[in-house]
Amino acid sequence: MKQELIELLCEKSFKYSEEPVFKLASGKMSHFYVNCKPTILNPQGMFLTGHLVFEAIRDLKVNGIGGLTFGADPIAVAASFASGLENEPVNAFSIRKEQKDHGIIKWVEGDMKKGDRVVIVDDVVTTGGSTIKAIERARAEGLEVVRVVCLIDRQEGGVENIQALVPDVVSIITRDELLAVVKK
Repeated sequence: MKQELIELLCEKSFKYSEEPVFKLASGKMSHFYVNCKPTILNPQGMFLTGHLVFEAIRDLKVNGIGGLTFGADPIAVAASFASGLENEPVNAFSIRKEQKDHGIIKWVEGDMKKGDRVVIVDDVVTTGGSTIKAIERARAEGLEVVRVVCLIDRQEGGVENIQALVPDVVSIITRDELLAVVKK
């Protein structure tokens, strides 16, 4: 499954250049760019992602999986769906980028309650900034973050930054694994 997802990511989501031509959110220029949405919103990509991420969390017996909208949403939903297929249901949730200013004012949307054990997920980790923001907001809502799963680790220090808050971080795929396929 993992190799099939790597191939699909290389086909639909991963761009590489010998020159650093891709501008990242940080403003830094990079040799490669990853946009996971074309892959994880594809039926086969969603299937593979959901099953691989669920396998990475199934040992924890958590109540929920989610992260900062929009990068984490399709991954959390796919993993939640896979968990249901395995009769080990894990709820998906989403963490807002901006807090609502009406109704019940909260960061987390989904069927989660204070004290629930959760996994934070992210599509691509570079510096870890958005994942750390998700961890902080989940904790502010009273959730216990027990693991972080990143679909793709760009291997630029983000995982180490996240581990300062949550020591248990799992990367499904690394930049080096993608580069190995692209450079064949």
